[in-house]
Amino acid sequence: MTAVDQLPQDLVTELRAEAAHPLSGGDSANAFRVDTPRGPVFVKTMPRAPEGVLPLEAAALEALRAVATDEIRIPRVLHVSDRALALEWIDEASGAGGEATERGFGSGLAAIHRAHAPHVGWLSSDLPERIGSTPVDLTPTDDWAGFLLERRIEPLVRTAVDAGKLDPAASALLASLAPRAEELAGPPEPPSLLHGDLWAGNRVVDASGGNWLIDPSSHYGGREYDLAMMQLFGGFGRECFAAYDDAYPLSDGWRQRVPWHQLPPLLVHAIRFGGGYGAAVMRALRTCA
Repeated sequence: MTAVDQLPQDLVTELRAEAAHPLSGGDSANAFRVDTPRGPVFVKTMPRAPEGVLPLEAAALEALRAVATDEIRIPRVLHVSDRALALEWIDEASGAGGEATERGFGSGLAAIHRAHAPHVGWLSSDLPERIGSTPVDLTPTDDWAGFLLERRIEPLVRTAVDAGKLDPAASALLASLAPRAEELAGPPEPPSLLHGDLWAGNRVVDASGGNWLIDPSSHYGGREYDLAMMQLFGGFGRECFAAYDDAYPLSDGWRQRVPWHQLPPLLVHAIRFGGGYGAAVMRALRTCA
């Protein structure tokens, strides 16, 4: 069996795939470089994906592409189904970009966040209510603080504790923090279109030093969520944050609110991978207290 034989037939036909080359990376999907008459294409397949996950990712890419400036590029969606997603190929750089790349990313992300967003919650009522593969109530609201606490942090804490991945003391600690949810989420601001999973691995630098965004889990919400995720695993320079703040100034105290906004990704990692992520959740909760 060739690699092309591992791809859905409708994708092979639509792209006129000539050859496929497996790529490394990813823990829940298979990735390929697919050769077509128009050049290489990136293909992600998820044979056992929950229904709608890849169409949701495609819609997120299109939403980001609609508001992004030249400072951050979003790959074009070439094919999407419940089993496969094909995207414009990116010629990646062999190393990280320099100061100009970092500043370009910061100002480009600020432009995405400044674009009009209608509410907190879903991109569209026609899409599955998920952030990534995690089911979430994305019914539109104007209350980012309540959304973050009641629809993200509290359910994930319950799930993590029930799964034995988190110290049960987290429940009481979170209950003591809940009355301060508005303070911890920051001053009210217009909602933003969020990437939703903005760690350094989802920022690609191309051979010319240009920035790209991939693998979004987009929804509308508070922009400090993306900035907190960027600091969870590192990979973004200080020039990036300075350029962001120059273009779209952040509210006072935003750095002190980072641990609160990092709780959802930390909790998802604790549930999925265990290890030290449960302890990281407890540290974040105690930092907020």
